[in-house]
Amino acid sequence: MGENKESQVLKVAFYPWFALGHLTSFLRLANKLAERGHQVSYFLPKKTQLKLASQNHFPDHLTFIPITVPSVDGLPPGAETTNDVSLSGAHLIMAAMDMTRDTIDAHLALLKPDFVFYDFAYWMPQLARKHGIKSVHYITGLIARYTLAFSGITGAYPPDLSSPIFQMRAHEMKVMEHISDKPFATGGVTLPEMFRISFEECDAIGVKTCKEMEGIYCEFAEKTLDKPVLLAGPVVPKLPSSKLDDYFDAWLSTFGSGTVIFCALGSECILEQNQFQDILLGLELTGKPFLAALKPPKNCKSLESGLPEGFNERVRGRGMIHGGWVQQQLILQHPSVGCFITHCGVGSLSEAMVSQCQVVLMPQAVDQFMNARQMSLELKIGVEVESTETDGFFTREAVCKAVSLVMDEQSEVAREVKANHARWRDFILTEGLEDSYISSFIQNLQHLLQMN
Repeated sequence: MGENKESQVLKVAFYPWFALGHLTSFLRLANKLAERGHQVSYFLPKKTQLKLASQNHFPDHLTFIPITVPSVDGLPPGAETTNDVSLSGAHLIMAAMDMTRDTIDAHLALLKPDFVFYDFAYWMPQLARKHGIKSVHYITGLIARYTLAFSGITGAYPPDLSSPIFQMRAHEMKVMEHISDKPFATGGVTLPEMFRISFEECDAIGVKTCKEMEGIYCEFAEKTLDKPVLLAGPVVPKLPSSKLDDYFDAWLSTFGSGTVIFCALGSECILEQNQFQDILLGLELTGKPFLAALKPPKNCKSLESGLPEGFNERVRGRGMIHGGWVQQQLILQHPSVGCFITHCGVGSLSEAMVSQCQVVLMPQAVDQFMNARQMSLELKIGVEVESTETDGFFTREAVCKAVSLVMDEQSEVAREVKANHARWRDFILTEGLEDSYISSFIQNLQHLLQMN
């Protein structure tokens, strides 16, 4: 659906959080709008533009505007995104993003867009109002995880609070409390305070979700915050035009259909060495071939130096460990891959849901905990790896058990999650569904533009 079906061409600017998962998710929506003939300006870190250049599918309508990331005390030279720092350094990326406010102000004054989409730049609504621009806080994944935040803003009682997806475990609570109490943005503003300001001051909330999946949470947000919640639909990631690297294709093709485990825990995940080793030992215990895309563990200069003793010899021929970037979407589409172990980042979950793979959930941080719970307990499309209550450690036995549950064809659990996964995948890929959602999304934007 390339032609513009909407009567009014919109001018839209995007300024996502400097994290690759957010940048790519925003870019998918930007491409959908550009495809319909709307004019899109996309702000992103200067060097990161090179990484995303191939994902700009409509350059005539989608313009990248590179932003120089300011230097901040403690931020490594050249660092631009959260991928360039440890989890504890994310606040430094936020400090740098805060320092771009005047730059964005100047760009908005020249571009004069109708809308600006953002997420972590909580000061954007104030900036937008200055220029007569509507601001949209865009949520790049499932909205359920924000339900408690919406409740905290207004005191309204959230829907089905008893749902197990809202029940945080002891170690998860510790992580959330640590993040919530710690200053994150300039001036000592915490992460919860950032989102409170953002949700209160934006003109609308956009969400990459469907009413069929999360209608109850979308309705709660709209009613509680008294502002429009615009659903963009599934925004299915397109397969890259490139083909899978011959090296990986040749290795995967030596195994039977649906037999390989693919474990990828995100480009920002750096594990403690004992956790790194137990995950690998869990993969070994399954007895199945596996490809693990993991960064070297903490305090280890290389993957090799962090491996369990004798590991390479024991898994030779059936185990591959890769420390660099991999073509995740293409690997998930390879016929030999039958199981995907994911950290439950929103981008990876989107790719998982349109794949044929069984899904094992291994959340590592913050929103990933609730994402995993929603996937396993509400949508029931995967199995979460059991973790220890006190520290959230994944034992080798727990990793092996979760994989075995979803890959054993005789397992009732495997049959259930496979059927549910197939049902949701077929729904997401229903012909015309995404076009319908995007058309409605654009019409709602046009309506919002006409409101005072």
